[in-house]
Amino acid sequence: MKKYQCACGYIYNPSKGDPENGTPAGTAFEDLSEDWVCPACGLHKEMFDVL
Repeated sequence: MKKYQCACGYIYNPSKGDPENGTPAGTAFEDLSEDWVCPACGLHKEMFDVL
């Protein structure tokens, strides 16, 4: 699965997920809810770029 980087530098790694915000490991970026935001800065997932 691909990793995605926010404009702030935060990297979403699907193998780790975002467990602090209820997203389990193994969740693909494309499967994140539409209201998911960067846990570091709050930007919407549309602001992320593929690494």
